Amino acid sequence: MPKASPSHPDATALPATYEAAMAELEGLVARLESGDLPLDQLLTNYQRGAALLQHCRDKLQAVEEQIKVLDDGVLKPWKAQ
Repeated sequence: MPKASPSHPDATALPATYEAAMAELEGLVARLESGDLPLDQLLTNYQRGAALLQHCRDKLQAVEEQIKVLDDGVLKPWKAQ
């Protein structure tokens, strides 16, 4: 599996969508849990994972804020249809 080079300009860019960020995060977690990474790559992947996790949280928070606006400032429980 090819690895992103830290010197590549897009290596630190965050994915445009929540789904893409989650997919990358899941892949990182699998690599971290495998125990096959050298120490320097472990640290780099951990830092990337932390950035992706924060990115996902930020996207979810933004959606929650939009829902509050749509519901006149009151966040209502989700009801599956």
